[in-house]
This record gives sequence, structure tokens and C-alpha cells, in this order.
Amino acid sequence: MNSYFGYVRVSTARQGDRGVSLPEQKAAIERLAQRSNLTIAEWFEERETAAKRGRPIWTRMLRELRRGNARGVVIHKIDRSARNLKDWADLGELIDQGIEVHFANESLDLHSRGGRLSADIQAVVASDYIRNLREETKKGVYGRLKQGFYPFRAPVGYQDNGAAKPKTIDPVKGSLVRKAFDLYTTGQWSIPTLVEEMYRRGLRNHVNEKVTRNGMHTLLRNPFYMGVMRIMASGEMYLGNHEALITKSHFERVQDILHGRVGTRTNVHDFLFRRFIKCPHCGNSLIGELKKSIVYYRCHRPACHGTIIREDAVNECITDNLTKIRFSDQELAYLTTRLAELKTSWVKDREAQFQALKIRIEQVTERLNRLTDAYLDQALDKAMFEARKVALIEDRRMLEDAKRDWEANPCSVPDMVSRCVELAGNASSLYCAASAEKKRLLLRTVVSNCSFRAKTLDFTWQIPFCMIAERGTYPDGSPSKEIGRTEDLITKMADAFVQNPDFHMPDGIFCA
Repeated sequence: MNSYFGYVRVSTARQGDRGVSLPEQKAAIERLAQRSNLTIAEWFEERETAAKRGRPIWTRMLRELRRGNARGVVIHKIDRSARNLKDWADLGELIDQGIEVHFANESLDLHSRGGRLSADIQAVVASDYIRNLREETKKGVYGRLKQGFYPFRAPVGYQDNGAAKPKTIDPVKGSLVRKAFDLYTTGQWSIPTLVEEMYRRGLRNHVNEKVTRNGMHTLLRNPFYMGVMRIMASGEMYLGNHEALITKSHFERVQDILHGRVGTRTNVHDFLFRRFIKCPHCGNSLIGELKKSIVYYRCHRPACHGTIIREDAVNECITDNLTKIRFSDQELAYLTTRLAELKTSWVKDREAQFQALKIRIEQVTERLNRLTDAYLDQALDKAMFEARKVALIEDRRMLEDAKRDWEANPCSVPDMVSRCVELAGNASSLYCAASAEKKRLLLRTVVSNCSFRAKTLDFTWQIPFCMIAERGTYPDGSPSKEIGRTEDLITKMADAFVQNPDFHMPDGIFCA
């Protein structure tokens, strides 16, 4: 039997489709077969790297050779056969069993000691070439990561712009990915239902098909969308130069839901004060129940038996309490003047605070650089270095979010104070005219806690509405009692907003 197999290989499918290596390898093998009077009975063509074991075509060819279906195999070069020593050892076992192996570009007698030694040396060199290439590739990848560039394919929602350039938000998919995070944050969507909803809205993956369940889960767990690059194999994290799609707090909320750290419940009944009134004994929310067309809220714990209140009584009590934050005409006239003075001085203060925020970002960046230097000097082990680096990256991400919100939000502290004053003056009338959803939104804005005690409701107001409701406790000795209790209110509210930057007025709260 004079039949032989011909084996040709390139490292990637792209090289096989666009390159000329495979035809050139075949031509060289055919020339050798013609000179040596060999018959190529079957061709084995592979488009996969030889650096790792498990090539399917290579494995099938070795299996056919062991069965004796060919006398041997003709390969273009040694590095086309194997670039790892285990595959070379498998081929060596076949040579020891009498299988002929010919290389078109090397005149080696593999059945002699010298020829076998020469082939072994070339195989070791090919294997070492791959190890060196792997190290150089990793060096380049980590170099880009440290510079803030993501050297891999952009995730869904971003666009690639070439090497050493930051990814940019896709004008179509970016907003859809952000919407996916927003919907999942509500806790009312599971992964399967979110997949279908986002497909309906037009979200597609890189091959223009539906994002699968695994794909959606990977998307929601990817910190790239909050501006941080994570390497899954090592768990290392790096700050990215790309624009974040969501904030860090938004991303962490999604992770809490994914890992079951946040309780979610599908609402069967849309009661007006669901999860709003707390039991004074156990602190749990009172549960709404519909009994004979009347809604009651009660605690279901046996120890809290008797903690029950009707919805109409709650509604009346809330309406009465909202009148406490209403201003008189004299107070409003005075507050208008004080707000104008506050806006005049705020421009300088805002610029100073913005510069302070930029300085804090630079300080965290400098700490990251010093931490890296300490690791390179072997003053820190890798575990401690990674732990501290992740903490600093999270701090930097939070400051970057604050800076971005500061730049994007034109609403200054005087504007926020003005909106609170406006809401306080109209809260009672807005509440009476609003829909159920708008009522809940208004209550979440002005009230931080509400508990049922002694057949009445105790309110804890949100900052700064607590200052408005309790402004009578801030007298300054002014001749007019009504103005006296209001005089220092604007300054205190402004200070409260500076100290609580997370507080915001929801959009659309002033419409019924």
C-alpha cells in the first residue's frame, strides 16, 4: 500500500478563507509526493491553532493512521504538525510503530537517530515559540489594559474604533442596553422575560440575533458598562477610558438582584400605600387587603395582632400632614428674595466644589499609581495588591460618576432648594389631584418613613422637608414670628443638599 494522508493547517478560519497558506502547503506536498512516488489518498485540512491539544481533524487523522488506513502522512513543516510537545509525542509514537512521516520542507530521516534528534529540536523550538508569543501577547494586552484601553471585542452596546482607541457607545444598542439595566433594576423582570422584552424593543447581539439567556446574564454582570474592565480568567480589574453607560450604584443594584440579595415580588394588587407604612412593633411593612370593597393595611405577624388601619384614614392623615409644609404668602415673598441672593453666591461656590472633586479624583489616581509601584517593587503580594486596587478603582468610579452627574445636571443647589420650596407649597393640592403612581412618587420624595402608632401615623420627613415641617423650631429673634421661623431655612436647606448629593427631585413630580 503506497497511499498517504496529506495534512495542511492554518491557525485561524480567517487565514484559511483569505490567506494563501493552505494552497501553498498543498502544492509543496504534491511536489514531494510526485518526486517520491507517493499517492495522497486523503487530505486533512485544519483551521485551528496547534498551540493547544484537542484539534479535531488532527485527532481523527491519528486515529485513521493507528487503524492502518494509510502508510503514512505528508506534512508541510514540523510546526504545521504540532506546536505543543504532547501532540509531537503522539506523532512520535506512530513513527516508532512504523508509520512514515514526511515533511515537504525538511529532508529528515525520522527513523534514524540524527534525523529524529533534529526533528525533536525543531519541535521544541516551535513549542517555545508559542510560549514566547503567548507571553508577548499577554504583555501587550495588559499594557493596553493599564492604559485604559480594552484590547478585546467591544461588548454589546459599544463600538470598536481600532487599536489604542477607547470604545464608544453604540447610538442604537447603547440606549437599549441601558434600558435592560433599568428594567432589571425594578425587580419585576426575570432573565427570560427580559430577553424577550429587549428582543421586542430591538436589542440584538453581534451576529444580529436575539441575545440569549446566558448572553443577557453575562451582559448584566459585565462591569464594563460602569467603566471598569474585568479579566474573567484572573479576576483583575482596570479603569477604562470609555464612557460608562450606567453608574456604579446602578450596577451594584443589578448585582444584588442577580445574587438574590434584594427581595423582589410581583404585585398582584396595586394598593396605594404598599410597602409604605411600617409596623411600630416589628418594623415590617403593613400588607394591604381588600375586604368588602374597603382596603385595610395590617401586620401579619401574630405578635402584632391589632395593628390595622383603613386606607381612607391613611389618606386623610397624609393630606393633613402635607399642609404642615405649606408656606404663607409672607414666607414665600421672603424666600424668593433669599433664593435670589443664594443663586448669586452659588456660582463661585459651585466652581470651588467642582475643583475639589477633580482634586479628589487626581488623588485617587495618584494612589493607584503608587500602589502599582509598590507592587512592582515587591512591597506587596499579589492578593493584597488586587484587593487594594479594586477598592481604589471603585472609589475612582464613584468620583467619576459624581463628576459626570455634576457636569450633566444643570440643576444647582439653589435650583433644588427652589424646587423643594415650590413642591412644599403645593404638596397637598398635588397629592389630592394626582394618580396613584404620582401619589406614591410624591410621598417617596417628601417622606422617608411612616409608621402606624396608637391609631395614627408618625411621619419622618425627607431632608430638607423635615426642616420645612419643623421650621418653627429655628427662631432667630426676628420681630415677625412668621418670618423669624423661616429666616435661616434657605441656608440650612442648601447645606443639606451639599451634604446629601444623592437626593434628587424626580422628573414630572409637579404634574398630576
